Amino acid sequence: MSSAAKLLLLGLTALLALALGLMAGALPADHELAMQILTELRGPRVAAAFACGGLLALAGALMQTLFRNPLAEPYLLGVSGGAGLLALLGMAAGLAWLWVSVLAFAGSLLALALAAALGGRLLARDHTPLLLAGVMLAAGFGSLIALVLSVAPIERLPGMLFFLMGDLAWTSNPFMLWAALLLATGTALGLSRRLDVLQLSPLKAASLGVAVAPTRWMLFTLAGACTALVVAQAGSIGFVGLMVPHALRKTGFSGHRVLLPACALAGGSLLVLADALARTVIAPRELPVGVLTALLGVPMMLWLLRKP
Repeated sequence: MSSAAKLLLLGLTALLALALGLMAGALPADHELAMQILTELRGPRVAAAFACGGLLALAGALMQTLFRNPLAEPYLLGVSGGAGLLALLGMAAGLAWLWVSVLAFAGSLLALALAAALGGRLLARDHTPLLLAGVMLAAGFGSLIALVLSVAPIERLPGMLFFLMGDLAWTSNPFMLWAALLLATGTALGLSRRLDVLQLSPLKAASLGVAVAPTRWMLFTLAGACTALVVAQAGSIGFVGLMVPHALRKTGFSGHRVLLPACALAGGSLLVLADALARTVIAPRELPVGVLTALLGVPMMLWLLRKP
């Protein structure tokens, strides 16, 4: 099957996933009320889920190229830890969700800035210091998050835990997320030729005229910004950014010109379907969507790792 046909198939799958996301769950018999639920509640949530999934999968593909490791993922640099720490502090203080989102985004940017300051000096030659800085920051933020949870008011703990596990219930701005997805995908596609060469070897890329250090910094910034925006809106949703790019590479999406839009489509579809399950599997209660992506992602990744 050609690359264009594969992308068309993913596009049709995305449309089907959006339709299933809209129709999943009960609707009242009153037509006017049902339309109000679809247009004001369920529709924006499904749209936000697709954009968040697409951004996470795109960030995962960029991180895997940056570190030349198919098992790299968007939260590798401590972004979710920085966002989680400041967001939980805001929740503990009883701030409104808007300010919690702002704090989460600021925490993500703080983690990225610390990772860049600690491990980015040698990025032109070696990405290992940046990777180690991200791992250490994630561990440090994790300890501080555990401390905040241990002293937070008991009545606020459920909301905090849902945020840490990923929750699309409070996602409020799908238009901003879609604009970010389109902008990020277009920007990444503009780098696709350089990424194809960079993934093979930085030395070979440099010999072919690719500016290795600026390209790596662009990957770092773009992937970090995509992840920060998603975490600020929906918390830490795991496995989408790890599983989707890895699975697409295994199924023949090798060049970045095809891989990157495929990640946006497949990641969005996966998160829409996972969120539909999270809303309906124990209705009228909800599960954190991050729980569903982990339950789907763990066996899928184990199966993919077994394949040659």
